[in-house]
Amino acid sequence: MDGIQAEYRQRREQLMAKLGGSTGIFRSAPMAVMHNDVEYNFRQDSDFFYLTGFNEPEAVVVLAPHHEEHQFILFVRPKDSEQETWTGYRVGVEAAQAEYGADVAYPITELEEQLPQYLKAADAIYYHLGRDRDFNQQILTLWQRLVAEIAKAGIGPTALIDPSVLLHPQRLIKSETELMRMRQAIAITAEAHNLARELATPGRYEYEIQAEMERLFRLRGGLGPAYPSIVASGANACILHYTDNTRQMQAGDLLLIDAGCSYDYYNADITRTFPISSRFSDPQRALYELVLEAQTQAIAQVKPGNPYHTIHDAAVRVITTGLVDLGLLHGEVDTLIEEEQYKPFYMHRTGHWLGLDVHDVGAYKQDAETWQPLQAGQVLTVEPGIYISPDIQLPEEQPPVPEYWRGIGIRIEDDVLVTTTGSEVLTQAVPKAVAEMEQAPSPLVSGHRS
Repeated sequence: MDGIQAEYRQRREQLMAKLGGSTGIFRSAPMAVMHNDVEYNFRQDSDFFYLTGFNEPEAVVVLAPHHEEHQFILFVRPKDSEQETWTGYRVGVEAAQAEYGADVAYPITELEEQLPQYLKAADAIYYHLGRDRDFNQQILTLWQRLVAEIAKAGIGPTALIDPSVLLHPQRLIKSETELMRMRQAIAITAEAHNLARELATPGRYEYEIQAEMERLFRLRGGLGPAYPSIVASGANACILHYTDNTRQMQAGDLLLIDAGCSYDYYNADITRTFPISSRFSDPQRALYELVLEAQTQAIAQVKPGNPYHTIHDAAVRVITTGLVDLGLLHGEVDTLIEEEQYKPFYMHRTGHWLGLDVHDVGAYKQDAETWQPLQAGQVLTVEPGIYISPDIQLPEEQPPVPEYWRGIGIRIEDDVLVTTTGSEVLTQAVPKAVAEMEQAPSPLVSGHRS
């Protein structure tokens, strides 16, 4: 078994140790329809991929650590030359067992017949009620039948439980293999962001920058964008998830780019904001320096043992204090924070987990009152921002926002690894200091022309 398959096996064994006498069932992602009979490119369910590396639809993995003969069971599509002519090669049943280390593999058509043997002696069934309603109903019907037989058989699954409670804390801590893939996604993304600064000039359109960045994602071996790329100039930067990317950039604009590459299913997520004309205006510079300081203070909170909320709290305090200093908010900083009066300017949290999913799995709180302590191996984004939309509305007790502030949106986002002693900013290859943002970028020798 090669190295990556050995890692998938370790992941399954780690999960099965938690399952104990129960059985886990994981369904592959469905094929998604773009329109009529045209489908999107297939993207495997992240939990399924994490446990198997198997990248086909119409598949089911069963983990049954209590079963005497089979603990890792795969159900997959059989080989079919006619179908493969139309939609591509399939691994098939025999190769699925040999290449992916399954104890046994069956055709997916035999699921209803074979699955009960892995459930009838289980203490519980771990299954996430997902998007496939027919499959959900199949599992529910089988479970109900087994529950009805418990009185006679003396054994059987008495509960249906979401496996997220076991698997997602495991996914939250990244292995060296996962970090290697994330570093590659980040390296490609960093090159694309630096290219964007070279190409962004007055008169060009947002979509031109998007196209060049996404071309580079594929050119460097990535799967493409990890999420819809945001290339937002001028007041468009005040729209958090702006993806139209149709505006012609003007001299004096800021350009906010939030874009990341997906590499072997692992994702980068980087945001930079810079002046298209190579110089900040005074209001732009004041807000940019404030966001940068908020990010610096937030990243300083990324260390093992720190509660997750300290990252956001640090950014909020810097931003609120700065808004008061700039005259955009009036009042005592502690009161303004308690009343959340900063929210018209800064309405989102300061980051999220990152990994196989852009907003990766994993709880932020242990319970209603206790935040998750940071642990080595976690990767998260740190992304404070300030957005002063042209029609911003403040509470009555706050002063009106002068026109020269309006239409400025700024976000700075980095991907940060929690280490045993503190943190590592994985995205430091993309400049963000004021002087660097105002300096004309060096032309790339290869870049988009390679």
